[in-house]
Amino acid sequence: MQKAHYDIVLFVLVSTLLILLMAGFIVTILYLYRKKQLAYFKTIEELKLDHEKNLLRTQLEMQEQTLQHIAREIHDNISLSLTLAKLNLNTLDWADDVKSRTQIDSSLEQIGKAINDLSDISKGMNPEVITNQGLTEVLKKEVTRIRQLNLFELDYSVTGSPVFMESQKELIIFRIIQEGFNNIIRHAGASKVKLNLDYNAHHIDVFITDNGKGFCKKTVEQNKNANAGLINMEKRALLFNGKTIIDSKMELGTKIFITIPY
Repeated sequence: MQKAHYDIVLFVLVSTLLILLMAGFIVTILYLYRKKQLAYFKTIEELKLDHEKNLLRTQLEMQEQTLQHIAREIHDNISLSLTLAKLNLNTLDWADDVKSRTQIDSSLEQIGKAINDLSDISKGMNPEVITNQGLTEVLKKEVTRIRQLNLFELDYSVTGSPVFMESQKELIIFRIIQEGFNNIIRHAGASKVKLNLDYNAHHIDVFITDNGKGFCKKTVEQNKNANAGLINMEKRALLFNGKTIIDSKMELGTKIFITIPY
């Protein structure tokens, strides 16, 4: 009888100990899980904050480049048109009606060109246009604007079913393409350029190719000024987990491939 009582007490003690150990184990697991969960959320917040910082930095860089682009366009095109118009008006010979009429018509043409150039710059630089019209429509207008420069033959195509992404992402893609065109206009000396947007199931692919003089990648990488445009394209794609591949050979043109997930 005493032995049975002893066995029961022992059983209760062992059971209680096991329950306490199990409870301690569960509490420890919950504590570690909660700690890991908090660390995870903290990491997510840090990554989100870091992403927002990079996005803000990129936006500031784009604004700076936009101002530089506007200044260059005003200097190279608008300023020239207005200067020619002023020159024509300053040299009017009122005694020669025919010549004066021709000079006035030329001045009006130059002023009209300057107004159109300003309008094109305004449309191309306004980020709200992307929100209201979408990437493909804005690119169509940008392509039209570039074609009017008569610098090269430009082929633009869209394959797949266009997907409307968040406006910030579409704006970044638009600026990447603008940077590509800017590099071609300034450095490539190309006669043919192709732009293709390929909408896939989970990502958009952008192809920009030209038949220009190309470049040596190692040489360009050593020149920070020449490499700035390419670096900007790569950095902007990385903001949305995208990838940029640039393949260029001397006298054989350049191929740029950008892929960005939706």
